[in-house]
Amino acid sequence: MYSVWFSSLPNLITIGRLILTPVIIDLIVTQNWRWSFWIFVTAGISDAVDGWLARSFDLRSELGAVLDPLADKALIMSIFITLAAVGRLPEWVAIMVVSRDVMILGAVVVSWLLSRPIDVHPLMISKATTFLQLLLAASILGGLAFNLQIAGLVQFLILPVTALTVTSASVYLWRWVKHMGP
Repeated sequence: MYSVWFSSLPNLITIGRLILTPVIIDLIVTQNWRWSFWIFVTAGISDAVDGWLARSFDLRSELGAVLDPLADKALIMSIFITLAAVGRLPEWVAIMVVSRDVMILGAVVVSWLLSRPIDVHPLMISKATTFLQLLLAASILGGLAFNLQIAGLVQFLILPVTALTVTSASVYLWRWVKHMGP
């Protein structure tokens, strides 16, 4: 019904997000805060746009189901590691966020290796976690880009990011254990 180009648009947007990730990292490392902020915001918006297109026009694909969460995890893990490495985010927050995503990816791989693949559907708590993680990173980058005093906002956002990251990790772990059980 749709052209091949339009049918592939959600996946192309997701691939674009993957390509933007190392660009953002380089901009953060070189302290080019304005560009890192705007490109990060573009990458964050692209996540919503590709999902909306896939749902609204029934353009979901097997490739998209794999690429989209990988692009999200690559972006979030890279940003949190880099912000911690340049001293703009507490290291323990980056470790917690990255550990959650590594745990989820590891569980999927182990399930696959044991011929018990788990059907991965993002949970509402996971979407809220991702949103708050993106908001925290955008707040840090925005504060640096526009020379805003946002230390209080960052400290405020760390609490719900921590709570949702731990809670969503626990929910995914529980679902995985149930799936892998006897």
